[in-house]
Amino acid sequence: MRTLEDRFGPLTYDLLSDRRGSRAWKIRTGSGTMALKANDPGSGNARDKTVELEQENRYLRRLGEVGAIDQGYRIDSGRWDDGHWLAVRWIDGVPLWRALSDTRGPEGDRPSVRPWMLGIARTWAQRLARLHAVGWAHADVQPTNALVTRAGTTEIIDYALACGPDPTERLPYRGALTHTTAPEIADAVLSTDDGTHIQAAPSADVWGLGASLFWCWTGHRPVRYEDDAKREDKLRAVAQGHSLDLNAVRPWPFPEFEMLIASCMNADPAARPTAAELAETC
Repeated sequence: MRTLEDRFGPLTYDLLSDRRGSRAWKIRTGSGTMALKANDPGSGNARDKTVELEQENRYLRRLGEVGAIDQGYRIDSGRWDDGHWLAVRWIDGVPLWRALSDTRGPEGDRPSVRPWMLGIARTWAQRLARLHAVGWAHADVQPTNALVTRAGTTEIIDYALACGPDPTERLPYRGALTHTTAPEIADAVLSTDDGTHIQAAPSADVWGLGASLFWCWTGHRPVRYEDDAKREDKLRAVAQGHSLDLNAVRPWPFPEFEMLIASCMNADPAARPTAAELAETC
């Protein structure tokens, strides 16, 4: 905090999360608000989280340089006695699950809701298309990494696992959240050892987008497996295509949105639309 105070002056902060080896705060200063992430030195995977934060810092620099994200998103980064910290611009939005909470029931079908939901999908696809255009995949497309603003637009956060054109000098990518993992990624994780890097493609991001919309609109994870199943069994269900029938779990009919989700979750990566194509059709 001292480094940020030296740069921005007096600040206040609130702890937002403390889980899986990392902590996040909302930082308020006289010149603006930011999000601060740092590794938890007391966790069992503190070293990996330190490397992951350093990795995200490098990626944000590169993505800003090539115009895939706003260069002003990354604010500062550095080392501290017990690891690494990263400060980024605060995005005033709510995670997708919360944003779509009112749509998960018959009463959610209102005249204003349908264009709003399509706008969420369209702007999310636009953000991903910028990454894909320069050879990157976000590789962790899931509801908590998509923030919906009051204007109904989607902003992407958390680039720590992103896959760029150069797969060297990085932690091996082994998939992200199982519930939104594309089948081809699940299959690759199951068929390789833990030290093998899996290069996520843009088409896997598109699957994650569709799976996230499925999950947050219906309230059901898109693939059928037990909550207490081992990760390997969950990945096997994903790889084998054990997806739920959207028609059976949708809260109300929305043909255009259903077609969008179905196209994103095509089992064949080559048959999925690109993020740019999605942005044009939403």
